[in-house]
Amino acid sequence: MLAIAASLGLALTQLSYAAPQPPAAATQEATSANPLLQASTLPLQYPRFDQIRDEHFLPAFAAGMAEELKDIDRIAGSRAPATFENTIVAMEKSGRLLHRVSATFENLHGANTNDTLDAIDREMSPKLAAQHDAIHLNAKLFKRVETLYNQRAKLGLDAESKYLLERYYQDFVLAGAKLSKADQDKLKAINGQIATLQTTFAQNVLKETNAQAFVVDTRDELAGLSPAAIDAATTAAKERGLEGKYVIALQNTTTQAALAELENPQVRARLLAASLARGSRGGEFDNRAVVQNLARLRAEQAQLLGYANFAAYSLADQTAKDPANVNRLLGELAKPAVDNARREGADLAKLAGAPITAADWDFYTDKLRAQRFAFDEKQLKPYFELDNVLVNGVFFAATKLYGITFKERKDLPVYQSDVRVFDVFDADGKPLAIFLADMYARGNKQGGAWMNEYVSQSSLLGTKSVVANHLNIPKPPAGQPTLLTFDEVTTAFHEFGHALHGMFSNVKYPRFSGTSVPRDFVEYPSQVNEMWAVWPEVLANYAKHYQTGAPMPAALLQKVTASSKFNKGYVTTAYLSAALLDQKWHQLTPAQIPQDVLAFEAAALKDAGVDEPLVPPRYRTTYFSHAFAGGYSAGYYAYLWAEKLDADSVVWFKENGGLLRKNGDWFRKTLLSRGGTADAMELFRNFRGRDAVIEPLLERRGLAPEKNKQ
Repeated sequence: MLAIAASLGLALTQLSYAAPQPPAAATQEATSANPLLQASTLPLQYPRFDQIRDEHFLPAFAAGMAEELKDIDRIAGSRAPATFENTIVAMEKSGRLLHRVSATFENLHGANTNDTLDAIDREMSPKLAAQHDAIHLNAKLFKRVETLYNQRAKLGLDAESKYLLERYYQDFVLAGAKLSKADQDKLKAINGQIATLQTTFAQNVLKETNAQAFVVDTRDELAGLSPAAIDAATTAAKERGLEGKYVIALQNTTTQAALAELENPQVRARLLAASLARGSRGGEFDNRAVVQNLARLRAEQAQLLGYANFAAYSLADQTAKDPANVNRLLGELAKPAVDNARREGADLAKLAGAPITAADWDFYTDKLRAQRFAFDEKQLKPYFELDNVLVNGVFFAATKLYGITFKERKDLPVYQSDVRVFDVFDADGKPLAIFLADMYARGNKQGGAWMNEYVSQSSLLGTKSVVANHLNIPKPPAGQPTLLTFDEVTTAFHEFGHALHGMFSNVKYPRFSGTSVPRDFVEYPSQVNEMWAVWPEVLANYAKHYQTGAPMPAALLQKVTASSKFNKGYVTTAYLSAALLDQKWHQLTPAQIPQDVLAFEAAALKDAGVDEPLVPPRYRTTYFSHAFAGGYSAGYYAYLWAEKLDADSVVWFKENGGLLRKNGDWFRKTLLSRGGTADAMELFRNFRGRDAVIEPLLERRGLAPEKNKQ
């Protein structure tokens, strides 16, 4: 997943809005010696994590916002006629301090938060939303942009500059620049409330996960877990003051990894119930009212801007274009996916010798996989040691495909001791980027996996990428190896696909850098990169036994490949359920917001035909951060939308010889280096030579018609 924060680089101007002032608690020393106020002198402006303190952020935000207001006042108030240089390029150069502060804060808040950073996030979210509104609702500024937009055919701009102007104009219009003053005031109030509620939702999810992890009383109840997992549960309990008990930390998804191993069905049932109840048990972390208010406000925001609902508003700027296209894709896949899942469930019940529940699915799936393919996850993990996967797998594939090389360095500061830092060199040996790998789960780290950037590439600004990948791999006890599941291996390759998109960026304007592309396109390059995880040459280089160094037996790899479509009905249905829920919530009008969140969820799943009791949604409404903490609101479909492009691209790579430099160079030249400089589907066609077809996706997901199956 790509980390998507609020767009802060353009925030700005007069109206009645004033930048926040440093709080009284911010001392003169903290302000004058603030490392955020100047660009870092470390290589590629790598952040000074060794000097940055929590107390630096509020004064740095205040300074950055004030500076940006000055920049924009100067642009909007200029008496000179609007030109591309004095308006659009000037805005691209403006607000760099605020951008730097915001990027550093958002990244640290996601990866290494604490109560102080949470408080800053709550305070700044509505202020930054207001700052963002200020630029887009500045009548003088919009008039300059609109004038240039109307003259764009006569300005003699190169393709990237012309597209930048068009994107700026669309940004302003979608933000409400054409609304009346009264409606703009309403919009600003709504946007501030939305920002606050999104922050509340995200913090509730993380805090509840930490505060209410699953507690087990006896070691016997953990039968089936590995000794390392039991040791980790023991340590987690001690850290919570629960001596003699065991704690299983909850992942952010509905399904929990331990469900595949726990032998006690009652414990499995309790664990899944605890996961499903998050955000809806009452108390301080209950997200039901937050969801209702967010859905209502987003619907009001959309209608104010002239759209039927929030999904229509959100999709207007995506490659999908409108809800009908998304509904069509999800609807076409729902029935075959559920049918597959029900067949899989019948097979599991037959193996169990009795009806099963949703809590039993993963446990019997592992057993059925072992029966059908003669292997299980435990056989794979010894071959997937973290350092081997990263260096000899992820990096190795990138070197073979693109010619880039990596060198770990220990001299740059990090914000947490487990974080690793690598210089990345281009094929010609010149510095390309700096890459941070933050792989382990922590209680103060948001769930899931994601990529973000501290510094983005731009030839206008003379910057190169400083990019980070974050996973949530459980850290083993000291002295024990970090052995990954196959899903974790795939995730490592996926997130590095995002990193490559950032590192290979070769654009002029920061607005277009790296992953600054439509949300339903951004997952595409990262999903393509997953293919190299099982490419024979790559797998042979990293899949080695952590104790003996012996390569993974070819027979075991063949079994993994043979099982690639196994359990796909379940996986696809769980994903579709969440994607459909996201759309159902965001295709409501304000008057349609339900009084009962969980009842609406149940009805929505039934209406979509995915209310399969054995397959709960990948995320339920009350802990669905993609949909309600911002970023992927009305956009969770994007993974499947992008997978259509990905599956078709994998076919291209295979048809052209696979892991070859000429293929990597072509993908980099036509797509990865281009960022958001052109229409996303145009970039895809430049690479592929045609539009994507859906057949490779159907085949991959096990949803192709029987007549097409071998």
